[in-house]
This record gives sequence, C-alpha cells and structure tokens, in this order.
Amino acid sequence: MDLFKEFLNQNLPHLLSGISIGGQYALIAIGYTMVYGILRLINFAHADIFMVAGFIMVYASTSFPMYISIPLVIILTVLLGFSVERCAYKPLRTAPRMSVMISAIGVSYLLQNLAIYITSGLPKIYPAIPWISDRITVFGCSTNRVTVITPFLTVALVAILAAFIKYTKIGIAMRAVSRDFETSQLMGIKINTVISFTFIIGSFLAAIGSMLFFTSYTTVTPTIGAMPGLKAFVAAVFGGIGSIPGAVVGAFIIGICETFIKAAGYTTFSDAFTFALLIVILVVKPTGLFGEKVTEKV
Repeated sequence: MDLFKEFLNQNLPHLLSGISIGGQYALIAIGYTMVYGILRLINFAHADIFMVAGFIMVYASTSFPMYISIPLVIILTVLLGFSVERCAYKPLRTAPRMSVMISAIGVSYLLQNLAIYITSGLPKIYPAIPWISDRITVFGCSTNRVTVITPFLTVALVAILAAFIKYTKIGIAMRAVSRDFETSQLMGIKINTVISFTFIIGSFLAAIGSMLFFTSYTTVTPTIGAMPGLKAFVAAVFGGIGSIPGAVVGAFIIGICETFIKAAGYTTFSDAFTFALLIVILVVKPTGLFGEKVTEKV
C-alpha cells in the first residue's frame, strides 16, 4: 500500500498532465478526422485555425471582458473555418484530390503569414481565463484546474457530438456522405451543407481546444499550431482516421506517453516518439486502431 501511495505521488502529476494534453490533442484531432471522413481530405489549415483562435482571444481580451471574449472567439473561429471551406475547398469540389490538398497547404501558409504580418512575428501572452486558470490540489498534487477539466470536457463534447451524429438529421446525412459521397448526392442530400457543417464543428472544437491549450502554454506565436496540429494528426491516424472514437483514444495515448517520456528526462525525444509511432502504425496497421479498410470504387 505504501509503495502504491509513493508511486501515485510520483506519477500522478505526470498522469494528469498527460491526460490533459491528450484531451487538447483530441479536440484538434476530431476536426482532422471528421473532414477526412467526408471529403477524404487532410485539412492542413486546421492547426492554423487553432492558432488564429489563440490570437483572437489575445486581442479580444484587451477590449472586452472575458464573458464576451470567450463566445466571440468561438464565433469568429467558426466563421473562419466556414469561410476557408467556402473559399478554398468548395470551388475545388470536382477537382483532383491533389489540387484540394495544395489549396489546403496554401491556406495554412496564408493564415500563418497573415498572423506574422499582424503581430510582426512577436509572441503574445495569452490572457488568464478566470476559474480554469486557478491552482487546485488533487490527491495532494497541485495543478491548474484546466488540467482536471480538460479530459472531462473532452469526453462530454465527444459524447454530445456522437449523439448529434447518430440522432439528428444533419448527423445522419454526415454519416451517409462519409459512407458513399456520390450516392448521397444522388439521393438528394445537400452535400455542400453537410461539408460546411463539418467544418463548423471542427472549428468550434478547435476554438475550445485553443482555450484549454493556451491556458497551459501561455505564449501564442504564428507557428504555434504546427506541432499540436501534427500530433493531433498522428493521433487521428493512430486511432484510425475517419473514426472519432479512434482520434480521441489515439490523442490520449500520445498525450500520456509524451508526458511520461518528458518526465523520464528524455524531453528531446518526446516529439520524435510521436512521429516514430506514426511510422510504426502505418507499417503495422495502416487503418489505425479503429479504422475501416476502404475499398476504392472503379
């Protein structure tokens, strides 16, 4: 019993941190996996939408109180995601997949360079969000409240999303489109509405994820979205890209493993582990933990 208590005291902070980081990655990863599930497209701009959400909060908090800034961040981030889909992806709906991917990369660099221009490339300090930034004690371990809130909020949002996809009309349409794009179109499903709604959901979750992430990592830079975005993408692939539960499970596994690697003194290799995991999963099980093998129609 004493050994267990000692083990818990030594590792609980790392476990809490890992689960929290995993929850943040999960909220980003869901955006990747939902868009891929419907469009078979890796939305490279998704991580930069996450970054822009951070900057929106930085500037909004200087002019408005936090109870206005938080919904403003969510609304503007959702509008940005919707605009990206309408301007960069919708005109290329019938174009070759490579053209859409190039467009996604272009939007990513556009958002990064706009952020560099507006901020002069200087890092900005993310404002403290009341209550979730407070320090609390959990089983004798001192941590930020956001560390404890993140996994519960992530699971709650995923449960709501799962119910939405299963029981609502637009959710059923999303499942139909992800299963068979062409047939859904022939059956009268409004494809453009479904795709736009998918980007709206992904951007909403990215906005929530940015608030949780930047509460812990308080510096916002124009390239800050790159590494969390890549790790969230790896989580989506690891869990099975196109599978929402898979993206969440993959994100939590990566977050926990990454934290314990850092705790063991191998901080330099924590990022390398994530990408080594990507290589291994692609070699051993390309469809991921929960992914389904897709047969191309000819």
